[in-house]
Amino acid sequence: MASRKIEIDSDLIDQLAKLLDSNDLSEIEVQNGDQRVRVARGGTVVAAPVVAAPVAAAVAAVASAADAKRHPGAVNSPMVGTAYRSPEPGAKPFVEEGTEVVAGQTLLIVEAMKTMNAIPAPRAGKVTKIFIEDGQPVEFGEPLMILE
Repeated sequence: MASRKIEIDSDLIDQLAKLLDSNDLSEIEVQNGDQRVRVARGGTVVAAPVVAAPVAAAVAAVASAADAKRHPGAVNSPMVGTAYRSPEPGAKPFVEEGTEVVAGQTLLIVEAMKTMNAIPAPRAGKVTKIFIEDGQPVEFGEPLMILE
């Protein structure tokens, strides 16, 4: 069995470690196919061969989501749960990118402990970016969308 040499991208690991600190995460992992890099608190780093460009794009996506959390128009998840963009499976989503909304209008639902919680628009505006997919698990404070 031939062994494969593992190439470690120390710049990528440094970027991931900084994201851990700046977002108070316990671990972070980026993956492209069967190639992945995982950095966790507690002194362990697991690395597999990495193709720099796709993984760098994944790191940029994580960084942009972290930046989105601080965006003045960010609508962040008020709880841990599962986000649903429509009122029921197969139904039209509450909003799409480009939708104009009024304050209090339902943007999506977050299910937590078998309770459906409508997430209202905090103010009137236009949905400019949606970060989640229908049925995606979300964390407290995770950016769901941008409302400008």
